[in-house]
Amino acid sequence: MAGMHLLIIDDEEDIRFALSEILEDEGYRVSTAADGEDAIGQLREGVRPDLILLDLMMPRMDGRAFREAQQADPSLNEIPVLLFSAYSDVHQIARELDAVGGLKKPVDINEMLDTIDRISDSLGA
Repeated sequence: MAGMHLLIIDDEEDIRFALSEILEDEGYRVSTAADGEDAIGQLREGVRPDLILLDLMMPRMDGRAFREAQQADPSLNEIPVLLFSAYSDVHQIARELDAVGGLKKPVDINEMLDTIDRISDSLGA
């Protein structure tokens, strides 16, 4: 877990800031992006997170479009994605988008930390 690099993609600055603070306090390294387009740009410039936390509803490039672009790029498609969204069927959408999981907004912080820990353990991070 310590030192694991996370990329948070969410259009709401308050959410990006709050999650960053919490995750950094837990020992994670955190990068953020305001939408899928910003995130794809960062990834193509060399940012390599161990896990992406992806919101679905965003302007410019939403979570689905980001995931399609990510999966189409062989240099990016292996980075696991954890969805978080207000959609009630976030778990079904996570399966459809081949994400490692889904969390319902508002996100329960303990559930999020437990989920990230499980993913980290499965990745051997």
